[in-house]
Amino acid sequence: MSIVAGFDVGSLTTKAIILKNKKILGAAMIRSGPRPVASAAKVLEKLLDETGIHQADIIKAVGTGYGREKITFIDKAVSEISCHGKGAQWLIPSARTIIDIGGQDCKVIRLDKQGNLIKFITNDKCASGTGRFLDVMAKVMNIDVSELGKLSVKSTEPITFASMCTVWAQADVIKHINSRKSVEDICAGINTAMANRVAMLTNAIKIENDICMTGGVAKNAGVVKALGKLLGCRIKQIKKVDPQLIGAIGAALFAQEMVLKKSSSS
Repeated sequence: MSIVAGFDVGSLTTKAIILKNKKILGAAMIRSGPRPVASAAKVLEKLLDETGIHQADIIKAVGTGYGREKITFIDKAVSEISCHGKGAQWLIPSARTIIDIGGQDCKVIRLDKQGNLIKFITNDKCASGTGRFLDVMAKVMNIDVSELGKLSVKSTEPITFASMCTVWAQADVIKHINSRKSVEDICAGINTAMANRVAMLTNAIKIENDICMTGGVAKNAGVVKALGKLLGCRIKQIKKVDPQLIGAIGAALFAQEMVLKKSSSS
């Protein structure tokens, strides 16, 4: 089977995947720059360098993410909703509800067992249910955002935030730091506040098991645990690959389908 690629140009990170025979040959991730076309070119260069594959060997490529329409070397652009749904269900076939928390938005997607989209809902108006919320809170606490989940699982008395608004939550974090509350308890409060916001969005559509999470926030154990508790169910975690790569994987799977469709029609 031919080599195909998928690209996901997000607001914070740009990801790329190369597939062959439904096997991942390589993956790359970089911080997104101000120009999506440049970010896509840079992640492609990194991917080719790391795998030793030539760009001419890639038969089909699909792009997704907010900057997908700017990518010059793809054959087709597909929405993040479709790509995250396809990528998640490829890795967890039983998945019916996908919660994708990106840097600037949060999407909840419902699929049938064939992978067809049933319903979706998006929050892109408020930062409190997105990765941006965690980035801001981590900066206020002077820690890396990756530490929020690790620290929160050690909490004994999680802080309760009066408001889920990012601006007011920052003020609360500063207040609790000055009151000498433990870092672990503040982190747990931050993660729970975010989980509350995402749970509200998720409950707006009819949840169907199994549930899984994609996007960078899926790596935050504190958010995953709090969200599962709020929804009253266990969230299946994607362990075979970085959950931040799921959009790019879905894009590559769409590219693979394009190759198969062309072969069957010729």
